[in-house]
Amino acid sequence: MAKSINLFLVLTLLSFVPLCFCEKTYGGYLYPQFYDRSCPKAKEIVRSVVAKAVAREARMAASLVRLHFHDCFVKGCDASILLDGTGSLISEKRSNPNRNSARGFEVIDEIKSALEKACPHTVSCADVMALAARDSIVLAGGPSWEVPLGRKDSRGASLSGSNNNIPAPNSTFQTLLTKFKLQGLDIVDLVTLSGCHTIGNARCVLFRQRLYNQSGNSKPDFTLDQSYAAQLRARCPRSGGDQNLFFLDFVSPTKFDNSYFKNLLSFKGLLNSDQVLVTKNQVSLELVKKYAGSNELFFEQFAKSMVKMGNISPLTGSRGEIRKNCRKINS
Repeated sequence: MAKSINLFLVLTLLSFVPLCFCEKTYGGYLYPQFYDRSCPKAKEIVRSVVAKAVAREARMAASLVRLHFHDCFVKGCDASILLDGTGSLISEKRSNPNRNSARGFEVIDEIKSALEKACPHTVSCADVMALAARDSIVLAGGPSWEVPLGRKDSRGASLSGSNNNIPAPNSTFQTLLTKFKLQGLDIVDLVTLSGCHTIGNARCVLFRQRLYNQSGNSKPDFTLDQSYAAQLRARCPRSGGDQNLFFLDFVSPTKFDNSYFKNLLSFKGLLNSDQVLVTKNQVSLELVKKYAGSNELFFEQFAKSMVKMGNISPLTGSRGEIRKNCRKINS
């Protein structure tokens, strides 16, 4: 009888705990229903602003996903990347990975402004970024998923963390894997999340070495399809044209699909950090083959890996704050 009562109590308690994508963090839980009572239209507001931004410029979808990624890899998913510099704070926007290419800040500002009108001091900037990333993927034709929510915003930034933690476009495979493992992500997450490069652009300066001087010997990267390389050289010369933009996936540049992986198998990955997934590791090669053969498999794992990435060291409970303005800490 006592066992039956205890079981009943356990089941009763569990009924009050969110079961879908519920992640234990320091001081609390992240779960999709976090704002259902405090700001019931939060998700709708984020989705509406992101939709308008992507309609104005398709590239913005990739930019908003990239902001979330570059935020999470530094101090955890805490919106530290959004902070502007002050006398006492050096902004992550000044780091090498962000200085010339991080964008979409004004879209986050627009979302936050709308949320502050609807439910003041309720929705964190970190959660805005996580939702905006998901909505961007969906708008580009990719999968949807329930976003665990309840993050707080940091009161500081880390320029050194931004410079050191975010993988560079010319990274070796081992460097990529090491940086992902430091964040609690594995080789499956590495290959899957790299699939984000099925949308977006990269500047000439980020891959020029592959065209002219891959190993410091004045020779091109021979793992790059040479006809594709010739097309790239037309707009990415040995010098000049640093800011010229190129599609990361030339086949379907604004559509979120598995053509990125098909490109890698044809040795037409734009960045070194793309192509090494095929040329430097057998496990990653097999994953690329699987995703190239099944868009459904890629989408399924991508949703899981995005949830996993979004749960990197979030601030919850009494840790952190909910910024009124995403660009500065509360006074």
